[in-house]
Amino acid sequence: MSLFRDDGIVLRTQKLGEADRIITLLTRGHGRVRAVARGVRRTKSKFGARLEPFSHVDVQFFARGSELIGRGLPLCTQSETIAPYGGGIVTDYARYTAGTAMLETAERFTDHEGEPAVQQYLLLVGGLRTLAAGEHAPNLILDAFLLRSLAVNGYAPSFDSCAKCGMPGPNRFFSVGAGGVVCAECRVPGSVVPSAEAIALLGALLTGDWETADASEARHVREGSGLVSAYLHWHLERGLRSLRYVEKS
Repeated sequence: MSLFRDDGIVLRTQKLGEADRIITLLTRGHGRVRAVARGVRRTKSKFGARLEPFSHVDVQFFARGSELIGRGLPLCTQSETIAPYGGGIVTDYARYTAGTAMLETAERFTDHEGEPAVQQYLLLVGGLRTLAAGEHAPNLILDAFLLRSLAVNGYAPSFDSCAKCGMPGPNRFFSVGAGGVVCAECRVPGSVVPSAEAIALLGALLTGDWETADASEARHVREGSGLVSAYLHWHLERGLRSLRYVEKS
């Protein structure tokens, strides 16, 4: 029997029995973890209020073996709030839908429980913090998070040099299967020709150039979001359920 302590973001919750919940978290040290939180659905439970989606928490786990992830689910025995990001997210529909898509993305990219995914964890913490603070448009924050999640998981798209031969940009064709923009010589069937402004926007979101991103026109933001969604769908092999509810500019 062992105790473990970690900090994490609550990704989702599921009802268990009459008063318990299964809490899914993305943690700093142990990656994705599912744990049972007992009694949290009782109306007087302050413990349960800390374990809602979007919450950044410091959690103590109790596991029956020497490893946190074993045969059975560990117990979540204590929780302290680090940052209640949900308060700045759930009251606004655009932020809520963007945030939900971020949580689903983080879970999809951490499909093996107990494997550390520090970069994905830090991306999620930063993304939710920015979203809750309202620093940029929610759909821009979401697209930036999706692109950077793809990058840290080995699927970084190219928005300048040709993704196949490396020819310096700008290159006008875009192929999700090829890995981003491609030159005329490397163009493959199914390639599209997005506007230069949409490609510049996606490059800005990937690199953190918010001055360029914030100044983008709504039509280019919509176009860029479509490319991000298609690229993400290709690499995840199926789309995100929550993306259909995200507001478009």
